[in-house]
Amino acid sequence: MERLVLARMADGGPEVFASIQGEGVSMGVPSTFVRLAICNLRCAWCDTAYTWDWKRFDRAASTVTLTPDEVAEAVRGLAPRNVVLTGGEPLLQRRQLAPLAERLKGEGYRLEVETNGTVGPGPLGELVDQFNVSPKLAHSGNAGLRRIVPAVLQELAATGRAWFKFVVASPADLEEVREVCRAAGAEPGRVVLMPEGTTAAVLAERGRWLAEACTREGYRFSTRLHILLWGDRRGV
Repeated sequence: MERLVLARMADGGPEVFASIQGEGVSMGVPSTFVRLAICNLRCAWCDTAYTWDWKRFDRAASTVTLTPDEVAEAVRGLAPRNVVLTGGEPLLQRRQLAPLAERLKGEGYRLEVETNGTVGPGPLGELVDQFNVSPKLAHSGNAGLRRIVPAVLQELAATGRAWFKFVVASPADLEEVREVCRAAGAEPGRVVLMPEGTTAAVLAERGRWLAEACTREGYRFSTRLHILLWGDRRGV
């Protein structure tokens, strides 16, 4: 059986944990998070660089491989029935994830996938209840990498189960948000804007003008609830 590559917690176990969803349209929903390793982008402000940056982090110490059955067992040990597959970029492991998704859906779990929108859902397409698509803007620092793939964004939008979440650092980012939404065919009502930041002070400062922009343009607003509650910590 093929194995999944997950982030490893400090205690050596996989990063599978219960908390509340901190961002996007499901913000506040009790959820079980499964954090996959490996990513095809290199965001300058990434707060989970330990899942892909093998220059700064030791891959063997930062990751663990498990079968879908082993991951399912870890999920069953936690209370929340909303499961968020996050990363890294989970869809890089979409083929290996399909058996896990089938097991969990068969047991009545609800599935969300966090994705940067550069990889199609493949066999996961009909198994996922909600795609949280976060296209990366120019300020992410992905020079030379293909961070916007219109065909994939359109495929995700066509499912009717995708929400498009943008990390916004400055008002200048708003025009790029509009351009990406046009390329994806995403209506404003399916778009969520979230301030970039890893402290409560920065989120509040950026959040004030961003909330005004959302009110003006018909987008949804999201803060980063887990940062406000616990700071920039893992496993919460």
